[in-house]
Formats: sequence, C-alpha cells, structure tokens
Amino acid sequence: MTRGFKHRLSFRLTRDTVLIAMVLGLILNVVQITLDYFGARNAMEGDIQALIEISHSPASQIAYNIDVRLAEELLDGLLRHPATIDARIVDNDYSTMAAASKRSPDSPYRWISDKLFGQSRVFSKELQVSQLDNLPLGQLVVTIDTYHYGLQFLERASYTLVSGLLKSLILSASLLVIFYLLLTRPMLSVISALSQVKASSPEKVRLPVPPGHQKDEIGTMVGIINQHLETTDSSLAQLRKAESTMKNYSSELEQEVEGRTREISDKNQALQRGNRALVKAKEDAMRKARARANFLASMSHEIRTPLNGVLGMVGLVLEGEQDSAKRHRLQIALSAGKSLLGILNDILDISKVEAGKLNLEQIPFDLRGLIEECATLHTQQARIKGIDLIAETGMDFPSRFLGDPTRIRQILNNLLSNAIKFTDSGSVRITARYSASILTIEVSDTGIGMSKEGLRRIFSPFSQADTQTTRLYGGTGLGLTLCRQLVERMHGEIKVDSQEWQGTCFTVTLPLHVYAGPDIERPEQITVATDLLASSALPQGKDTVADLAPHPDLTDQIEDIQLQHPLRILLVEDNEVNQMVASTLLKKMGYHIDVADNGQLAIEALEQRHYDLVLMDCQMPVMDGFETTQRIRKNPEWRELPVIAVTANVMQGDRDDCFACGMNDYITKPYNRSQLSAAIRRWTPSPPEPQ
Repeated sequence: MTRGFKHRLSFRLTRDTVLIAMVLGLILNVVQITLDYFGARNAMEGDIQALIEISHSPASQIAYNIDVRLAEELLDGLLRHPATIDARIVDNDYSTMAAASKRSPDSPYRWISDKLFGQSRVFSKELQVSQLDNLPLGQLVVTIDTYHYGLQFLERASYTLVSGLLKSLILSASLLVIFYLLLTRPMLSVISALSQVKASSPEKVRLPVPPGHQKDEIGTMVGIINQHLETTDSSLAQLRKAESTMKNYSSELEQEVEGRTREISDKNQALQRGNRALVKAKEDAMRKARARANFLASMSHEIRTPLNGVLGMVGLVLEGEQDSAKRHRLQIALSAGKSLLGILNDILDISKVEAGKLNLEQIPFDLRGLIEECATLHTQQARIKGIDLIAETGMDFPSRFLGDPTRIRQILNNLLSNAIKFTDSGSVRITARYSASILTIEVSDTGIGMSKEGLRRIFSPFSQADTQTTRLYGGTGLGLTLCRQLVERMHGEIKVDSQEWQGTCFTVTLPLHVYAGPDIERPEQITVATDLLASSALPQGKDTVADLAPHPDLTDQIEDIQLQHPLRILLVEDNEVNQMVASTLLKKMGYHIDVADNGQLAIEALEQRHYDLVLMDCQMPVMDGFETTQRIRKNPEWRELPVIAVTANVMQGDRDDCFACGMNDYITKPYNRSQLSAAIRRWTPSPPEPQ
C-alpha cells in the first residue's frame, strides 16, 4: 500500500513541489541568516563603541585627576554590560591605573559562537580632556566576550530554520490533500473504469467523466480515450475484413515466394561463379606480382654486379690517373654510371611501391640535421651554377621526430636536385615548419617554372614539363613520381605551384609525431657524409657530395692511423672484377685483405687465421652468404665476429634475410669508398688516439 502511495501522481507532485519550496526556502533562510550575521557583527561593534563613547569623558577626567576610587566605580559600571568581561584604564606607560574583570560564561554552544564571532574582542580609545588637547592621559581598554551577541544570533537563526521547516511541512500536507482530491481520486476512478475494458470486446465499454471534471484536463483525457475506443471498434472491423482478404491472397503469395526463391537461387549460383572467377583472377595477379618481385630482385642483382665492377674500376683508375684529359673522360664515365645507378634505384623503388614491397621505418631521427645535411650535399651543385642555396627552420622547430629518415632524405634530395637543375640564377630555398602534428616542407626556386599543361603531368612516370626541358636539362622524370609515391605511402601529400619563368614551389606535408624519448645519435653514415663535405676539395663537374672522394690530406691522416693499427679483413666474393675493386679500395684504406671465392673457402680461411671483419657476398656458388653466415654463428669463437653483407640485391626481403641469418650490417652494390669505410668503422673498434 505504501509502495503504491509513493507512486501516485499527487504524492509525486507534492514531493516535487515541496522539495522545490524547501530548497528555495532554505536558500532564502540562508540569505536571511547571512544578513543577520553581518548585522549582528555590526550591532556588536556599534554597541561597544557607544558604551566606550559614553564612558570616554568620565574616564578622561578620572585619568586627569588620577582618582582611583572614581575609576573603579566607572569600571564596575562597564562590567554591568553583559558582554564586558574586562575594563581598565592605563597610563601612557601602559601601566594599569585601575581594572575590573569577570569570567566568561560557559555553554555547550559556545564553540559555534566563537567560530562565527571570535572568542573575545578588545576595544580601546585614547583619553584626553578638551582643555588640554595635546596632553596624552592614557587609554580606556574594554574587552568583551562575543558569546552574548553570538547567542542572540544563534537563537534568531534557529528560529528562522525551524519556522521554515514547519512551514514546508504544513505546505506539504496541504498540497498532498489538495492534489489527492483534485487529481489522484478522479484519476483512480478513470483507471478503475479503464481496467474493465477487455481486449476481446473493447467496443462494449465507455469511460465515465468524473464529476466536476467535465471541462478540465481529466475530462478532456477521458473524452480522448473514448474516441480512441471508438476508433478501435472501427479498426477491429477493418482488421477482420482484411484478415479474410489476406487468406485469399495467401496461396498467391506462397506461389510468388516460391518463384522468387528459384530466381534468387539462380542469381546466387551466378554470383558464386563470379566469386570463383574473382578469386582466380586475384591468385593470378598475386602470382604475377611475385614473379615481378622475383624479376626485380634478379634484375637488380644482375645489373648491380657488373655495374659495381664498372664504377669501382673507373674510380680506381680515376684516382691514379694524372692526365687531365683522361681524368675528364673518366669523370664523365663515372658520372654516367652513377646516373645509370640513380635511374635503376628510382625504377626499383617505384616498382617496390607499386608491388607493396616497400616497408617504412618508424625510428627517431634528427630532422633539422637531416635538412641541413641534404642542403649541404647540394651546396657544390648550387655553387657551380652560381645560385644561393638557403635552408631555414624556426628556432622552436622540434629536432627529433619518429619516421623514416631514409625516405624523407630521398624526397628532399630529389626536390633539391630538380630545383637546382632547373634554376640558372637566383636562389633555391628549403623551409620547414611543424604545427598540429603536421610537418610542412617547402622547396622553392627562381627557375624556369612550368606551364599549366606541365603541372598536370609532372608526377607521371617518364614525364617532364615539356620536351624542350628534357632536351636542355636531361633526366627521366622518375624522381618526382617516386617522391609522390613515397609521400603517399607516408600518408602525406605533395603539391606544386609554378608559373613559367617565375619559379616553382613544391610543398610536402607529412603527419609525423615528435619523439620525446632519450637523446639519439645521428647515424654514422650521415656523419661521414657531412665530414667529407666539410673537409673535401670539391672538383668541378656534376646529380653530388655523396659521390666525392675525401680530401687527400684527410685521407692520408685516416690511412696513417689505419696503417699503424691495420685490420685483417676477409673478402668473400665470387666475381673477379668485384674482388679486384674491393681489394684495391680496402688496401688503399690500410687494411690486410684475404679473398675467398665462396662460402666454403671462407669457412676454411676462418679456421686457419683470425680476422677482424668479414665482407660477405650473398649470391655465390658452392655455399652462398646466408648459409655461410649461419655456420659462422654456430661456432662460439665466431659469434662476435662482424659480418657485413655486400650484395647487389636491394629488395626489402633480401635485407631482412641478411639480418635473419646473423649478419650485422648491409651495404648494396655498387658502393663507393666512403660507404665501405663507414660500414667497416661502425663494426670495428676505433684505433687509439696518437700520443
């Protein structure tokens, strides 16, 4: 019964109304009590000040005449005030002339008064007579106990709260009775009548309107319910008619469903045949992709192996050739070979991207240093053409990011190389900024620019702005295609804005996160390239600093140190030309070199002599580099022996295979002297400093 009462509308309306009224009343009572509190404090202040003002003149005369008896009478009079607990007259030296005091009253509610008004207050006023304004006579000091005023305030506040609560209770009872009589009881009668309606025969019942509610909301509700009952009557009649009609259509529907089922079954079989054809086409495409990847790996190995020999031998001859005309021809041959290598790398990278074989790294790297390195590597190319190369990053530019520095370097080098190539005067500028997790790099130049037609096809493979550009400046058009594919693989975007003879601006945006981990060191190969640039004598002619030989003085210093502490290196290589190239380079760097034609001979050489490092080719007869390295790692004495893969295979899977079998590092053919030297120095202890 109680539970049903709590769910009645009258109780809920009363409860909500009273709660609102109580909350508002409580707020108003709190406001009233707060105002009363500040009034009580002001009244206390005024009361005591008035008491002191009344006593000021007699106290001044008493202090002037030094009448102790009258002073005691005056102070006893002040103690008659219920709040005064101490009164005294002190002279100028703060010595008490007369004093009177009494105990403070005790009460269990005193702590509340003390919290609100403080335990006691001290009031004082200087004593003086009108005839002698400048003569100090001392002070009248009165100490009061605030409990007298606090108790009055607490009584008023209690009355306010209790009266407010009683008013709320009276209001609750009144509203409950009113809501019950005016709302709940009529609603109960309607509900009782409505409960008599049967689902089987709702048309036989109509609800009566409660007396006195014909024109209010309850009467309106009853009228609407009766209208719905009438509507239900007509709906039931229509439903019975529709039911008979449905029975007539049932057989027709069954026949139609059966026909549709056969049609769907035929379509399903056709769909399955189409799916099988799609699966077969997918398998064929995957086989072609694997065949293409295998072809790329084979082509890379077959081209890079002789190319390594060509570039290596040309480089060796160039180092020893003194005749300027022959050196010039050799430099042209070396430059052409490196151009061929660049084209080969671009083709392979584009093919790897299209075949989904290009994996991106997520490692911390110094982006500011990478930009400076790329700009530095193209300084000589810009200096030859007489243009300025400017690199700009803001002071607040983050120095470390997470991403693939190799691919970002490849993009920047391509854009800078193109900008310098197509600029005959003025400047090339690279700027970088970072905001909202987006890195923006712009490479702009004051070169020949491009037409609207050239802009439309600039990122297409083997395409340039126009045929005249190709004739004047050369190039394959693969660099920008690779840039676009690399940027898109990193979920970024590359745009170009250009006008003919007014320059070009490439904008690259990449979503990169700032690296907040421990400090990182720049990779050795970057340091080597930068050191070579800072210390090299740059020759005239062309595509970069990475291809330049070190300055002769710097080379002599390095080789002098290496000759004092020579390393013994085992070169495992089956190609005679590559043996000759690598052996000559290593001997010029001051190392002792032994050569093994295959892996089996390499194992035998390791068993006969100690080596500091092994340069291992991967594709060899008898025993290849992978199996040889696995056998080396099985021997406890050779587990710490550095093994560096030197291979013409550049696919991602080949790199992974090298590390999986136990190799420590990986360089690709063709390689130059600085790359080979940097790889060796990464895995061998540094020679001691000269004394």
